[in-house]
Amino acid sequence: MKSQNKDTGRHGEELAREYLQKKGLKILHTNWQIHNQGEIDIIAEQRNTLVFIEVKTRSSLDFGNPLEAIDNKKLEQMKKTALLFLSQNKKHYDNIRFDAVSILLKPEIKIYHLENIV
Repeated sequence: MKSQNKDTGRHGEELAREYLQKKGLKILHTNWQIHNQGEIDIIAEQRNTLVFIEVKTRSSLDFGNPLEAIDNKKLEQMKKTALLFLSQNKKHYDNIRFDAVSILLKPEIKIYHLENIV
């Protein structure tokens, strides 16, 4: 089952990247992690805003809406990992934003992009 979940997650991240690129975001990194301190699914930029994006994918609603998996603990982990990224990458951005992309695969693919979740 874990292998199937990973495949679902990878497929969702591919769909999210395509969707975000069509919306004008430039993808900088995918699955960025540092020393097992956390992972950011997608790091992108839009104009002069650096965007950290969590992607949640479900094959169906049987186990709830994908966004329900993004809890306060996950948001705190995203912020900590983003700070580590910023400490290593010295490019200046006017703004920083945290987004979520929710993907439901069945009965038909639905993608929702929520900006400024933090």
